[in-house]
Amino acid sequence: MKEYSTNNIRNVALVSHGGNGKTSMAEAMLFESGAITRLGRVEEGNTTSDFDPDEIKRHSSVSLSLIPVEWKGVKINLLDTPGYADFVGEEKAGLSAADAAVLLLDATAGVQVGTEAAWAYLEERKLPRMVVVNRMDRENASFDQSMEALRSHFGNRCAAVRIPIGAQDSFRGVIDLIKQKAYTGEKAVEEPIPADMADAVQAYREKLIEAVAETNEELTLKYLEGEEISGDELVAALRTGACAGLIVPVAAASALKNVGVAALLDEIVDLLPSPADAQPVQATPAGGGAPVALSADPGGPLVAQIFKTTADPYVGRLNYFRVYSGTFKSDSHVQNVNRHKDERIGQLFFLRGKQQENTAQVVAGDIAAVAKLSETATGDTICNADRQYLLKPLTFPRPAYRMAVGPKTKADQDKLGPALQRIAEEDPTLILGRDPDTGEIVLSGIGDVHLHVAADRMQRKFNVGVELRRPKVPYRETVSNKTNAEYKHKKQTGGAGQYGHVFLELEPLPRGSGFEFTERVVGGSVPREFFPAVEKGVREALKEGVIAHYPITDLRVTLYDGSSHPVDSKAIAFELAAAQAVKKGMQQGSPVLLEPVMRLRVRVPDSRTGDVMSDLNTKRGHVAGMSPEDGVTVIEATAPLAELMDYATDLRALTQGRGSFELEFDHYQEVPHHLAQKVADEASKEREAAGVHG
Repeated sequence: MKEYSTNNIRNVALVSHGGNGKTSMAEAMLFESGAITRLGRVEEGNTTSDFDPDEIKRHSSVSLSLIPVEWKGVKINLLDTPGYADFVGEEKAGLSAADAAVLLLDATAGVQVGTEAAWAYLEERKLPRMVVVNRMDRENASFDQSMEALRSHFGNRCAAVRIPIGAQDSFRGVIDLIKQKAYTGEKAVEEPIPADMADAVQAYREKLIEAVAETNEELTLKYLEGEEISGDELVAALRTGACAGLIVPVAAASALKNVGVAALLDEIVDLLPSPADAQPVQATPAGGGAPVALSADPGGPLVAQIFKTTADPYVGRLNYFRVYSGTFKSDSHVQNVNRHKDERIGQLFFLRGKQQENTAQVVAGDIAAVAKLSETATGDTICNADRQYLLKPLTFPRPAYRMAVGPKTKADQDKLGPALQRIAEEDPTLILGRDPDTGEIVLSGIGDVHLHVAADRMQRKFNVGVELRRPKVPYRETVSNKTNAEYKHKKQTGGAGQYGHVFLELEPLPRGSGFEFTERVVGGSVPREFFPAVEKGVREALKEGVIAHYPITDLRVTLYDGSSHPVDSKAIAFELAAAQAVKKGMQQGSPVLLEPVMRLRVRVPDSRTGDVMSDLNTKRGHVAGMSPEDGVTVIEATAPLAELMDYATDLRALTQGRGSFELEFDHYQEVPHHLAQKVADEASKEREAAGVHG
């Protein structure tokens, strides 16, 4: 691959609802440009972009891939992103490295939930974009209906630049509204515009001119005065408007039939910005000071950012990066500014799917990869040691779905930890942790499919069998009534004996108070030197309650009396006596089971608010309030954690994927009696299965 100047590079993310043809479109672009000689198909698992075994198995993208296409002296770095909601982290990573986006729309389905989500991400990053109405060859395909849906959802800045000739089985080409010419077939043969399409061409062209004129005062005057706007004027204003995000060009195509693909490549080159046209990136000097604007200048200070990391047992860590300023060279030393580490750079290379092509350098605006960096991870900024800047960190969605992770076999036990660490390095939306209450290793992700793909990768990449299961709920136990308990530990074995005798008072504390130990012994019935042993015994007993063997909390234990033996009293005797007294007191104090209650903040479309509220009621939820926010309703509520284990999946089903939520711990509350008994029975069965008695 030859070197390209910054002006002749386009960094374009392909985004859409899942299954709308992004990977097929990237494949068609490669074929049209001559980079490949045969069109691969997603169904056959032989596309350049979907090379990961998980993608081949599932027939859909689960990872971001980089597909450079060379077209008419320009290098187009296509960032093919997954459309499925569980892999939104990969989509966000791709958008972070892009200067523009191509949003694909299924001509048979119109605007779908993934379309809306992708558009929102583009708005968030203020990325210029164009829309491709793909699959015009499919049954029920309609360009007119797709345009109506686009304008209804996203406004009149969506303007057609190429419309289809025919639809469904009769789709055979496209009409360029600027040049007013028709192109048919895979070879884009120029033909006269069909006579029966003259009115449609005139109507769409009028809307295009109107949209372009609104972005340019000079053209607005011409338009209002009825003057002719030339093709060159139209193209120049269209490019300016598209780069500024004021116009969204829309084109028709079919990736599978390879119709309209060459035109799309032309539009990417002609209408979307190069890195030199994009807004300068804001960087903060590492030593402090005001942010500075860095343009894509190959002669400037080196500033690059890692936007994706993959882990491989043979190659090691592979980092994808974009150069924002300066020139990144192979066989050099750079500074990881985030981690204050020097990194030795070996060979840099361009990626095309899984193919690697070595390069001596990567100029500002371009995207490439480097292997075997020891410290560097996603989001880190790379600079030369003498001039260091920090770029804004990448932001990713917070994971909302949790599963406990365990090894399938004993042989997997030792390898599990390192494999989990490596897989979490790849994906910032995977969070690994250990629940301090249950002791389980917990993996958090965007959804069920996300975590199962991660488990499959651990098996394939690191040969570690992983079991995913629902995490345990960290229940607690306490007493509901004040009570007293006595226990005497007395043991005689022929030699020195053991003697410890305590009277304890147990009383409930307000929720969230934890545990308190006090004493009010009078007259030295229990010598002071044994007080620590008594407290130690009490704390040991708190580890396991009497209902379902969960830890005890919200309890004050007071040592108020007891007795001792001048010879046989020892610390261990008082420790054992105290532990048994607590167990006895728990039985007497009307024990209750407590469950964690979570605070929920749910964002849902207005039309789905009633469904979500009803569902929360079935989950023993309590709605604290609702408020409108940017066309959605924000519901504030609380609900027990036990009812929310599958809430990510439930909410997605209730809102067709349009809802989102945040979850955090709020307080503990008493479990209703009938549910507490069920929890106790399940705990008893688990202990029996594990061979634990008592």
